[in-house]
Amino acid sequence: MTSSSAHSRKALSKIACNRLQKELVEWQVNPPAGFKHKVTDNLQRWIIEVNGAPGTIYANETYQLQVDFPEHYPMEAPQVIFIPPAPLHPHIYSNGHICLDILYDSWSPAMTVSSICISILSMLSSATVKQRPTDNDRYVKNCRNGRSPKETRWWFHDDKV
Repeated sequence: MTSSSAHSRKALSKIACNRLQKELVEWQVNPPAGFKHKVTDNLQRWIIEVNGAPGTIYANETYQLQVDFPEHYPMEAPQVIFIPPAPLHPHIYSNGHICLDILYDSWSPAMTVSSICISILSMLSSATVKQRPTDNDRYVKNCRNGRSPKETRWWFHDDKV
């Protein structure tokens, strides 16, 4: 995990465990198109394979998401990052951090891992150019000591990509 909280992470609450088990069953029955959950015995961390949508600049490319669930999921958003190498995208930093409002300020307990994945695929699919955010180097340098993307004060200003 890229966060220093990895070692101090609290166990999932009973509500979080029940919700994640329900989501996992739903995923197995009806997985979102373009995604594959890599099965592990760790309910608190999911690794998800992402396939770029056909007809987009990410077609035929595969990436991995790491989803870490907090103790009080779904009342608190999970931490979602791309495992490097992250896709070149104006809202994805080279360290895998994703600038997407639903992962932070706009999180709702009604959202699921599937809805997060669909939002990320939509974000990727709408991109017209492969490039890093303009502040990538500065941001990544500031995150060197294991800072979580959830500790960042994101500025959501561009909904075109």
